[in-house]
Amino acid sequence: MGKKKRKAAATPAIKQLEDAKVTFTTHEYEHSNDDADGYGLEAARKLGYDERQVFKTLMADTGDERVIGVVPVNGHMSLKELAHAVGAKKAEMADPKVAMRESGYVVGGISPLGQKTQHRTVLDESALEFDEILVSGGKRGLSLGVNPHDLLAVLDATTAPIATQKKSY
Repeated sequence: MGKKKRKAAATPAIKQLEDAKVTFTTHEYEHSNDDADGYGLEAARKLGYDERQVFKTLMADTGDERVIGVVPVNGHMSLKELAHAVGAKKAEMADPKVAMRESGYVVGGISPLGQKTQHRTVLDESALEFDEILVSGGKRGLSLGVNPHDLLAVLDATTAPIATQKKSY
């Protein structure tokens, strides 16, 4: 992967996938600050993907560590299930400022890939229903299409049933 492949728009997320020699696709769309649906649902709609196939990245704090949950944009993350998946008693959403500082990305563009500080990552098991899922590419308006098994391998992540419709985050 020489310098020719590195574009000015490359993000740490793209670099991590390239360095791991993982096949992926890039999907860009014009992000609108006026979109009331939220970043993930906006991406699904503008890119023409099923909402169950587009995933958002959320950071939670267990009290002992911060962990990453990756769930479909049409649902929410169960903090109880995320805590259970990492062997913690409880979890709460991390402060957005902490999430931005530790990930190196802005809210709405946080990718599970290429984060400044690596965290344990749990991918909702529903991702395994697809050959390709979309995750944030590291900035608003950029998504990366990747095989969920490749994502798990690159992140040394696990899967668990962490998505729910009960609590909104």
